[in-house]
Parts: sequence; C-alpha cells; structure tokens
Amino acid sequence: MKTKNMLRRALLCAVVVAAASAAVAQEPAFPAKPIRIIVPYVPGGTTDLLARVVGQQLSERLGQPVLVENRPGVNGMIGADAVAKAAPDGYTLGIASPGTHAANATLYKNVSYDTLKDFTPITLAVSAPMILVANPSLNAKTVKDVIAAAKADPGGIAYASGGSGSSQHLAMEQFTHMAGIRMTHVAYKGSSNSYTDLLGGRVKLEFDVLPTAMPHVRSGKLLALATASAKRLPQLPDVPTVAESGVPGYEATSWYGFVGPAGMPRPVLDKLHAEIVRALQQPQVAETLTKAGVLIVGSSPAEFGSFIRSETEKARKVIEDAGIKPD
Repeated sequence: MKTKNMLRRALLCAVVVAAASAAVAQEPAFPAKPIRIIVPYVPGGTTDLLARVVGQQLSERLGQPVLVENRPGVNGMIGADAVAKAAPDGYTLGIASPGTHAANATLYKNVSYDTLKDFTPITLAVSAPMILVANPSLNAKTVKDVIAAAKADPGGIAYASGGSGSSQHLAMEQFTHMAGIRMTHVAYKGSSNSYTDLLGGRVKLEFDVLPTAMPHVRSGKLLALATASAKRLPQLPDVPTVAESGVPGYEATSWYGFVGPAGMPRPVLDKLHAEIVRALQQPQVAETLTKAGVLIVGSSPAEFGSFIRSETEKARKVIEDAGIKPD
C-alpha cells in the first residue's frame, strides 16, 4: 500500500509539472501584441519626437506595431495617470518629464498618482539643454543686462513659460531667485504657444529647449543670451552659460525618459530597457535627436529611479521657495 501511495504521488507530481511546463510553453513571448507609448503632451514637441523615433525602431526590432498616443493636460498629469493605471505587462509605456515626474508632486495637492511608487523607471533617454532667449525690444544682450533691467523695474518684465511647474517656469524661477530679481510670469499651454507673444514683444524672455527656441534665434527674431547648462553647448560655442554670466552655480535642464506602470515583470523590463537603449544608439535615431538639440543618455532603470527622486526634490525646493501655484 505504501508503495502504491508513493507511486500515486510521483504520478501526480509528474502531471502537475507537465501541466505547468505546457502552460509556460503556450504563453506567448513578449511582445505578442502592439505596444502603446503615451505622450503626456501635444504632438510636435520633443517628447512626441522621442516617442515616435524610438517607437519606430522598437516596432522593427520587436516585430509588433508601436503606437504613439498623445494625452495632454494638467502639466502632463492626464497622460502620466493613464500610464500609472495601465496593466503592468509592458504593453503600455509613457514618457516621463520634469513636469510629470518631478514638479507635479509638489505643485498639485491632489495628484492622481505617486511619482515614486506607481511607475517602473525604464531609462532616462535624453536630456534637453535650455537657453535663455530675449526679444530684442528688451535691449538686453547679456544676462547682466537682464538682471540690471529687472532690478531697475521690479516685476515690470514679463517672461513666458509652457505653464506653471513646467521646466521653462522652474528654470526662470530658479534664475530669478539666485539673481535676486523679480519678474512677472505669463503661463501658456505649452511653450510653443508662447512664441506669438514672445516674438511680438508682449513678453520679453523665456527659457526653452533648443528645438523650440533655436529656429527663432537663427532667424534673428530672438537673441540667445545664455545657456542653462553647466558647460557651453557644442551647438552654441559662443553663447556663455548663465553661471559664467553673473549667476554662479546656476544650472537647469529639461529631460525625458521612458517609464511603465509599477510592477512590470523583470524579464519584460530588461527586454524593453535593452531595446530602447539600443534604439537610442542607432545612427539614424541619434542623428535625428541630436539635430533636434537633445543629448542622448540611456541610463539603467535604477539610475533613472534615483534621478527621478533627486529631480523631485530639486523641483520641490524651487516651487516652495518661489511660491509657485498651478495655473
């Protein structure tokens, strides 16, 4: 009887193992269906470009369509929330930015997601250097000219940004705080929407990323006064940094990376990370992004997670020091 029971148990174990193996064998390899990348801003910007050029490479490498979906609103919160609430199976990704994954945590009282707990960081894809541009009617050719004009007329100079808590807004508030000056903020729904007024002289200044600002600098309609980077940019070797122009220690940048919902399986995360970084390194992708004025990074998931935490703290300090409120 004992021998029979042992045989039954052995047979039962064999059946269970065989069934589990069959289930694993039947489970399709990732990805087995289209992947969606949610961009939390309007089409045409740097985030949109990043998603589309990387998405095309992913589609070719993974053999599945990669669809880009723009879901703008509330400083990127609508799109980020959609990513956070998606199934953590690797089929929904999102673009993280200084707004969605740094500023919003402090700027809004009721953020519908937790920046640090509700996402799986995949990679910091690119950093986007910013420059300070001015309308010629301001009669300022240097950062020191801007500081002098602002001190002579506190609050009298209006500057533009892509919205309260945007990277453009935080860069200027950090600048005014460190320079000891006061100017008036005029928020727009996206920095591209500010250029009608900036070119017309109704607002005088703006920090913005190179892809958006440089066409107007090249046309002569705006002046490039300084870069917000720690070092001079190779694209603008004759334009000084803000730090070397009278505000020591100043540095601000925009950045964009890929995230997924929290709880993504490690094999899926590893595959997505490897393929996205590989896509960023492809010559045609690198050329497109470099021409657009961004610098390719391609960090590890752990590095990106640490970066988001540090950027969240940096944004919190700027927002609280400046008393920034939502639009």
